[in-house]
This record gives sequence, structure tokens and C-alpha cells, in this order.
Amino acid sequence: MIVRLLLTLLILLILANPVFAEVNIVATLPWIGSIVREIGGDKVNITVLVKPNQDPHFIEAKPSMILLASKADILMYNGLDLEAGYLPLIIKSSRNGKIQTGQKGNLDCSKYIDAIERSHGDIDRSMGDVHPFGNPHYHLSPKNILNVAEGIMQVFSDIDGANGEFYRGNLISFKEKLFEKQKQWSNGLKGKRFIAFHKYFEYLAQELGFQIVSYIEPMPGIPPSSAHIERLIGEITKTRPDGLLTTAYYGKRETSFLSQKTGVKVIVVPHDVGCREDIKDWLTLMDKIIESLK
Repeated sequence: MIVRLLLTLLILLILANPVFAEVNIVATLPWIGSIVREIGGDKVNITVLVKPNQDPHFIEAKPSMILLASKADILMYNGLDLEAGYLPLIIKSSRNGKIQTGQKGNLDCSKYIDAIERSHGDIDRSMGDVHPFGNPHYHLSPKNILNVAEGIMQVFSDIDGANGEFYRGNLISFKEKLFEKQKQWSNGLKGKRFIAFHKYFEYLAQELGFQIVSYIEPMPGIPPSSAHIERLIGEITKTRPDGLLTTAYYGKRETSFLSQKTGVKVIVVPHDVGCREDIKDWLTLMDKIIESLK
């Protein structure tokens, strides 16, 4: 009798105070995971599909990714065709109705941003790895990241209204930290001139006032020919840019060769959260990027 009474009381307590089920998020890229943690805190569970030192242009869908997507409440991705080679297969194969295109749980983060370099007219593969909807590397733009954070907050509040104030409070805190950081980031880069391996730094250059004056890739995703390298040697020797920019996963051989021939230093710029042990979140990523450029 006493045991039955205790069980009844326990059931009543559970019904009166249901245990909150975390919102289960699957994100494609580490930077998205970082912003999700900033806004969602301990109310969400986040899994990231792409490892920090993988080239996001060349990812293959794996059974483990499909399994994770099958259990997601929300799938968040960069968009602008960066994940076009693997994400559609993951979404379709997951058989998860929540994350199919057009559903609430399918969140293209690029819908919150102002994309640059949108293509107009006909496009074909001879033009290289062109993204017709715009340059996909907008995660290096503080302005765009703030817009993404606001969008994520709204999505979380819509799905989990009971914790709406919690998400809004985290967004305010993130904004305050970002605005304070921007005061530090805005100094020391205006007027600097760089040559980049890939079209990766355009958003940041636009916001902080430095220039990308040339590219080591003749077209996005197309390796440079020996003739192109020779032309660059002449250009670099003549114009003396402030550095040759690349990331950890491409362009090291070409930038090192150009540096040896011209004396202009190579700057290996951190590209995403977690690519180095000391980069645990998006704000630290930006700190380290700007520190390397300065």
C-alpha cells in the first residue's frame, strides 16, 4: 500500500514538473555549433557533422551523419551551396520529416545574411567552383553572424517557447560581447593589402577595411598553373603586399613557394572554431584571425 502510494505521488510530481527535453540540433559546420551554444546554452544538444580541419567544400555523406540527422529536431547549415555535395543526400536519407526542405527544422543560416558576389548570367564549370547565390564564407563577418544569432534565437523561441526569455537573454549577452570585441577588431587593418589563395576573406575585408588585391587560385577551386605562379611572382615583387593568406587545409605548398621567391610572408589564418586547440568559440576564432592579420 505504501509503495503504491509513493509511486502515485512520484507520477503526479513528474506530470506537474515534466523533465525538459533538450532541443536536438545537428549543424554542418563548427562555427554554427558555436553560435548555437551561445544562444541555446544548456537547453539544447548540439552535434556538428564536419570536423574543424576538414575542407567544407569536399565532404562526403556518411551513414553516421544520416543517423544523426534522423534524430534531429533542427538541422542547421551554412547554405549558399557550400554543402551541396553531401547535405541533400543526408536530408533525404534521414527520413526525418522535421528537417526536410521547407519545414521548421530545416534552417539555412544564409537566409539571415547579406551575401556578396552573387553570380549573374550563365555559369558553367569552366568558371571554377562558383557559388551562384553568393560567397559562402560569411562566417567571418561580424554583421552577418549577429543576424544569424538573432535568427537562431527566434527559431529556438518558436520551438521552445517556455525558454524564450532564456534564449533572448543569451542573445543580448552575445551582442554585448560582440560589440565590445568589434572595438578591438576595427583598429590596425585599414589600408593593408593581401594576396589570398582562395576567395575566403572578402566579407572580413569589406567590414574591416583591408584589401584582397589578387588570388593564387586563378579561379575558385582551380589550382594555379606554373605560368600563373610566374605572373604572381612578378606582381608580388612589384607591389609588395602585406602577406599571402591561406588556411590550414589548402594552398600551403603554393604560398610557401611564392614566399620563398618574393620574401613576402605567409599567414595561415584560422578558418573555423576548433581548428586549433586555443579556439573554442566564434569570438575567439575572430580574435585569432585578426591577430594573425595584424
